[in-house]
Amino acid sequence: MTRLSVFSLLLAGTSAMAADAMHGMDHSQMPGMDHSAMQSMDDGMMQPAAPSESRTPIPPVTDADRAAVFTSPGGHQVHDSVINSYFLADKLEWQNADDGRALAWDLSGWIGGDTDRLWLRSEGERNNGKTEDAEIQALWGHAISPWWDVVGGVRQDFKPGAPQTWAAFGVQGMALYNFEAEATAFLGEGGQSAVRLEGDYDILLTNRLILQPTAELNIYGKNDPQRGIGSGLSNTEAGLRLRYEIRREFAPYIGVTWNRTYGNTADYAREEDEDRSEARLVLGVRLWF
Repeated sequence: MTRLSVFSLLLAGTSAMAADAMHGMDHSQMPGMDHSAMQSMDDGMMQPAAPSESRTPIPPVTDADRAAVFTSPGGHQVHDSVINSYFLADKLEWQNADDGRALAWDLSGWIGGDTDRLWLRSEGERNNGKTEDAEIQALWGHAISPWWDVVGGVRQDFKPGAPQTWAAFGVQGMALYNFEAEATAFLGEGGQSAVRLEGDYDILLTNRLILQPTAELNIYGKNDPQRGIGSGLSNTEAGLRLRYEIRREFAPYIGVTWNRTYGNTADYAREEDEDRSEARLVLGVRLWF
């Protein structure tokens, strides 16, 4: 027998003896091996069992923890008694009218709390140094939702014609997609009635360059020849203004407006040699504080 054959026999015998020893070994007595913490996988491999407890136990919630959740850290609170105020000159502008140069304004502001406020509004126009249209409103507003108020109060007209007082009530707020809207009804002296609808929308071309379309519509219940107002749809005004916010509170703008009268109001305007419709170039500034 060759040396290679003898070596092969010895190696085979050693392997058989080792297999017999492993077969007869009590694995539960092997130190450091806890098979109870092992679980089998589909492929026959072994992996550690998932821990049943957190390594860092979470302490139970106490009454002090629950009370801290409802403790206000200070500052502004909802429906608190703090009095705030706001003023907006939405339109303060020069207009290139057909019969001369005009100055027009549309101002509003409020003072009050979160749900109840005193609102002040004013709008008007001076043409060639003469006031042709001017009014002021004082309204009490109450919030009926986060975005809408009901308002009620008085409106005082100074021009055109003799001064006139109206009772006013309506709604104002922000519709879908940040569309600002106002709808106000008026009941005046001598049984006169009116409805005014207003709306505007800001289109952000950039963070500071903003295009603002506006619209206003006035409807009256009866003719008023003294003031040149006819029943039904009286007049509309549409505008398009482009402003640049040098600061958020201060923004010069340029734009155009288009005014048109209808029905009996247009007939009164024709009798006074006034145009039924007119387009104007406007330059102005918008500011608030």
